[in-house]
Formats: sequence, structure tokens, C-alpha cells
Amino acid sequence: MFDVQFITHFTPSISYLESARIALRGGCRWIQLRMKDAPEDELEDTALRVQHLCRQYHNATFIIDDHVDLAKQIGAHGVHLGKLDMPIKAARERLGHGFIIGATANTFDDISQHAAHGANYIGCGPFRFTTTKQRLSPILGTDGYRAILTRMQQEGLSIPIVAIGGITREDIPELKALGLSGIALSGGILKAENPVREMETIIRLTQ
Repeated sequence: MFDVQFITHFTPSISYLESARIALRGGCRWIQLRMKDAPEDELEDTALRVQHLCRQYHNATFIIDDHVDLAKQIGAHGVHLGKLDMPIKAARERLGHGFIIGATANTFDDISQHAAHGANYIGCGPFRFTTTKQRLSPILGTDGYRAILTRMQQEGLSIPIVAIGGITREDIPELKALGLSGIALSGGILKAENPVREMETIIRLTQ
């Protein structure tokens, strides 16, 4: 199984909500709502709208970035937490075991710690430079992923690893061959000439 996750973003003509709709129409069934620095009322309103969309599309998995209490309040499927967000252990204690918790990592040590504290999957990256994230960690590239996956195998550590950061359709065969569990996409979809068709193509390439 090689999953495709979509992280919401925006352009001058596409809102966060519309970006989620585009991904779902293109066949993606995992949406992460990421709205850094948005006012709480705007975030909650958009979260409820995206949640409704996800339910319309075969109950697609709906993850909220950072906001643990909001995810619990509205009954999202889970949260994704970056290095500067709530610690994984604290989030697990607050949410219990009925929610998915994803964690951002850049190194094997990050992954090991997150797994020990109760994360369900790891968003590992960046694969290459991306403009959709500030305070970028060191670039991994395919060699970085290969080294991390090898170390995980040596240490007997098993947790899904999802590649993230500047990934395009041309990268999919190589990333899939590494043994990763999936990829996360954002700007590459929205910048395409036909974003829905681009997502459709990527879904086909990952099957």
C-alpha cells in the first residue's frame, strides 16, 4: 500500500477549502488541513467544511494540523504535529487511542522518539526544497530516506514513513521503490495546469 496524503494550501485563486475539494475530486482520500496562523474562528469554520467534504468522498481520512483540541472537539480522524507543536506524548494522553497522530521528522532519532511516544505515522522530509513550509529542516533526498529506512530495519522499528517536501509525479517511482509508505503533496498539485487531473495522475502512479 502506497498512500497519497494532501496538505491544504492556497493560491490567489484557490482557497484552503477549494484545495481540499480539488484533491478529493482527483481521488485523494487523505486530507490534512494546515492553516498556519489562521484565526481560531476561521480555522474551525474551514475545518467543519473540509470534514463535511471528506465525509462526502467515501469518508476520506481527515487530519488537522497542530490543533489537538479542535480535532477532538469536532471528531476529526486525527492530528498532525510538527516539531514545534504539542509533544506527541501529551497529544496521545489528551486524545486517547481513538485518534490518528502523525508526527514530523527529519532523522532516525526523531522517528524513534515519536514512535515511542505514540505516533501512528511519520511525515518525514523534506525530500527537496519547498516554499510551502518555513524553517525547513535539512534536505533528505532519496539517499536520506534510504539511510533512515535501513536504520529502522536494523533497529527493528516499524512505523509508516510518508515522504514530504517538494515531491512531483516524476519522483513517485523512485520513492515508491525505496519502501516508503506514501507521499504527502501540496503546492505541486495546486500549481499544475489542471490540479484535479494532476491528482488523478498521481493516484494512478501510486497504485
